[in-house]
Amino acid sequence: MTFPSPMTEVPSQRFKEASDAARQALEQLIASANEAGWGTEEITVAFAEAANFLKDAHRRDPDPAGNSSISGAAKEQIGHGELYD
Repeated sequence: MTFPSPMTEVPSQRFKEASDAARQALEQLIASANEAGWGTEEITVAFAEAANFLKDAHRRDPDPAGNSSISGAAKEQIGHGELYD
């Protein structure tokens, strides 16, 4: 799934574009969830809960990648056939 890029820098128009794109994406996700056996009500509530969780997590830590718990030595070893691969 590809999410469209914003077409404007005007905040109110960006909000409308984002809302429209999010609604279309959610409609596709709901249809997929329905096909898998989830009810529309239960899956929309689950999406809302997940969105609130992610929003709260972002407020607590807007850049989680900036404070990784992986040590420098471990980062250097990743991808080089070392212990942490």
